[in-house]
Amino acid sequence: MEGLLINAVLNNLTPKLPARSLGWAFLDEGTAALLLEGLGNLVLRYRPPNPILTLEPGKLEGEAKTPFQRLLEARVKGRLLRLEQVKLDRVVLLEIEGEKGFRDTAPTRLVFELTGRNANLMVCDMEGQITGIDRPVTAAVNRFRELKTGLPYTPPPPYQKLDPREVGLEDLAVLVGKPLASGIQKYIDGIGKELVQELARRIGLTPYSLVAEAQLGIILEGLYSLVEHPASRSDFSADLRKEWEKEEAENLRKPLREALRKQEHTLQARLQDYQKSLTRLDDAAQYRTFGDLLMAYSTQIKGGDRVSLEDFGGNPLEIPLDATLSPLQNAEKYYTRAKRLEANAEKARGLEPQTRAELEGLRQELVNLEQTALPDLLAQQRKTRAKGPQVGSRFRSPSGTEVWVGRSSKENDFLTRSAHSEDLWFHAQGIPGSHVILRTAGQNPALPDLLFAAQLAAFYSKAKGEKNIPVDYAPKKNVWRPRKAAAGQVLYTGGKTLFVDAENPAEGRELKTVERLKPKAEG
Repeated sequence: MEGLLINAVLNNLTPKLPARSLGWAFLDEGTAALLLEGLGNLVLRYRPPNPILTLEPGKLEGEAKTPFQRLLEARVKGRLLRLEQVKLDRVVLLEIEGEKGFRDTAPTRLVFELTGRNANLMVCDMEGQITGIDRPVTAAVNRFRELKTGLPYTPPPPYQKLDPREVGLEDLAVLVGKPLASGIQKYIDGIGKELVQELARRIGLTPYSLVAEAQLGIILEGLYSLVEHPASRSDFSADLRKEWEKEEAENLRKPLREALRKQEHTLQARLQDYQKSLTRLDDAAQYRTFGDLLMAYSTQIKGGDRVSLEDFGGNPLEIPLDATLSPLQNAEKYYTRAKRLEANAEKARGLEPQTRAELEGLRQELVNLEQTALPDLLAQQRKTRAKGPQVGSRFRSPSGTEVWVGRSSKENDFLTRSAHSEDLWFHAQGIPGSHVILRTAGQNPALPDLLFAAQLAAFYSKAKGEKNIPVDYAPKKNVWRPRKAAAGQVLYTGGKTLFVDAENPAEGRELKTVERLKPKAEG
């Protein structure tokens, strides 16, 4: 995005500041939108190669998808006070006021560099120290300008170009004899490839026309016109619009493609397992032969870790033995192995055609995904968002209350953070396991619901199958993750304890319970 276009966005928004922020929306891994009350969405697309700063109407939605976006969501809060562009450079500073509350949020300054393939977004404190950055720049990448968390922000090196807002006729003499496009981009600030093409269109020249002295007057008028009314995105070339749409479509395809590739890998692994099971049928036949011979010659075998016998065709055959078992027990062991291999092969025969069909269908989905147009991808995204995030396992308690169960440390962390402050949090006491959330939202749950959630916490823990397991529970507002703790590691206070058997509550077994007050810390 070129300097004059950035300047037009800032000129439109600056008179309306300060503006109250309603939080952030994240459209993809490289796009953040600051929701401004009454003004719309200030969209920052900060990943290369075509960064954008624009003000869009409507209501945008989307959860944080990267650690940097989560940092934006947590630390950049409050009114948007000021926007600043240095000269007409492609660097914008956004000053955010901060917020007073249960936990104060300090004022911050966002630095948005819309510099093509080096585009970046970073969070700084008011002294200019970087506290978060999307794409760190190390000394190995740029030895003159390192950008990392903890370092002071260093702006791009200064340059000397003519400001099109203040340029005079005599200043344009440097363009004489040079191609219009290269001369304008070299000597005039804020104008790049797209805007120089727009300038050429307005003054009736081509970008490659050699500038004559007699043409300086119309070029000056064209520059003033461009400053007053720079081209909008809709006026850009078809090539650049197509490139933007291509990038947007790729951002939407990426998570869908990754999910399909993961399923493809799983199905391929299953087919490999099925093939191994079928190839081991020969082993099953040999194990049966071993068993039959051990049964037939059991009275003649004196022990040891192997025995040589003649098979039923008169050929010698050596059979490994377990010296601690009798010949008949060894025979039974071989029969068991043979049965297991035959059962696996039979299962593989039944599942292999279905799995191959699933794999072919999945590969066709991948082909179709690459051919899906942007409008269809956007429609699919809207449908996915309407369904809500499918994180963790979901159950219904005896009274119909929703219960969430985390299946990993990340899901434990996400579900606990997502719960209402008055929901109830459950965890097996002192035992690694799932975080369970009973979605009460402050309502007093019935005892069967408490037991149901407690037994889920016990069942989905390392104590699965054991009896009389203590499960602690507390309001979610009393549960917190300590600073620098790993995902799923929490502390809590004001908890109570239920004793339940660590069995699946869906089986309906009677639960024993003892309740007592007890503050705890859980990892």
